[in-house]
Amino acid sequence: MSELFYLNNLLAEIAFKSDGEIETIGLDVMLLTVSMIFLVSKIGAEICARLKLPSVLGELIAGVVIGVSGAHLLVFTAGDSTYLPGIWQDFLHNFYRLNQADAVKVFHFNEQVVSLLSDVGVILLLFEVGLESNLIELLGVGTQALLVAIVGVAVPFTLGSLGLIYGFSMPLIPSVFAGAALTATSIGITAKVLGDMDQLRTKEGQIIIGAAVIDDILGIVILAVVASLIKTGQVKLNSIIYLLIVAVIFLVGAILIGRIFSRFIVSLVNKMQTRGQLLIPALIFAFLLAYVAHRVGLETIIGSFAAGLVLAETEKGEELKLLVAPVVDLIVPIFFVCVGAKTDLGAINFNDRQGLSVAFFLILVAIIGKLATSLSLWNTDLNKLAVGVGMIPRGEVGLVFASIGAANDSVPDSIIAAIIMMIILTTFITPSWLSLVLKKNTTESTVLKPR
Repeated sequence: MSELFYLNNLLAEIAFKSDGEIETIGLDVMLLTVSMIFLVSKIGAEICARLKLPSVLGELIAGVVIGVSGAHLLVFTAGDSTYLPGIWQDFLHNFYRLNQADAVKVFHFNEQVVSLLSDVGVILLLFEVGLESNLIELLGVGTQALLVAIVGVAVPFTLGSLGLIYGFSMPLIPSVFAGAALTATSIGITAKVLGDMDQLRTKEGQIIIGAAVIDDILGIVILAVVASLIKTGQVKLNSIIYLLIVAVIFLVGAILIGRIFSRFIVSLVNKMQTRGQLLIPALIFAFLLAYVAHRVGLETIIGSFAAGLVLAETEKGEELKLLVAPVVDLIVPIFFVCVGAKTDLGAINFNDRQGLSVAFFLILVAIIGKLATSLSLWNTDLNKLAVGVGMIPRGEVGLVFASIGAANDSVPDSIIAAIIMMIILTTFITPSWLSLVLKKNTTESTVLKPR
């Protein structure tokens, strides 16, 4: 009888946890997860640094090791509120005595927190990129950046869509969807490599960053068009026009109004006497512009990049760079580890010849389509290959397309798998390739004059 009584009490303890206890356990798990991310990112970055490879590649690989393709320690469920990896289930059940429902709650709480930290990481990264850039210099290569962006969107979209329709006899919607997934560039990965190699201030670096920002805007428009096509079978012209107008107004307005507002920030900073008097107002400004960008339908990184551009022009620009760097070093690795963790190598089915053929075709178009951007550059002094290679990675941008396609029955699983394979390869080959091209052609890179 006593054994039965003890068992009943134990089951009751396992079955019932208050909301406060769930939150406390969620905090424990979040601390463990973030510590793990910092540890594996640093190990991966150090290994790659010693092998003379970009540190970001080590962070991406570290994410793969602990993510969905590896140990399942960092997994993102894409809206599946019932999924719980076995390793987490065992830990939460045995160590915290949680039942299945409460364990799932804790796991998803942790997932959401890490996702938010990842989003903050890429916002900070683009804020730093903005600080490292110069508005006048960026405008100086604006025409070339615009042409690179247009070519980098038009060529892969056209080749991908038409190739699938006529070469593989694919239906229109999945073909157009796959073509659209080939267009956007992952600015975060390229920016990290350029920053690590002190190449952001070169003409090549400024063209890549400017083109990638334009790519993001065009990618949002294309995503809206394709999403509408998948859902309704129609394209809403007014939505396209709205997004383009909003993007232009936001960028121009943010820079013009920001330059006026930045004077107030500098004036305020000069009067403050507490610690963080420069860093905190600057981050507030960056986060507010990121918020406004998000609210009008753009990417948050466009807002934080604009904030960096504005503050770089102030008398505090150089000082702010030094203050932001440690914050970026702390948070940004979370973003790259999460990108790696979301990379599902299980999507590669070597027994599916048709799927592999489609994947190989998309990978080829993804690379050639971005390398073709170098043909739009007329300055013979430029390292054109570096610009083309810098535009290749798809990363988290491509994953957004893949997740939308996976949620719709009109896009077959073989296309989703092929898109994921394309994302994996372009994301992982770019850091090393770009590093090699930049090192090999350092003397060819055109360095802009110091401000």
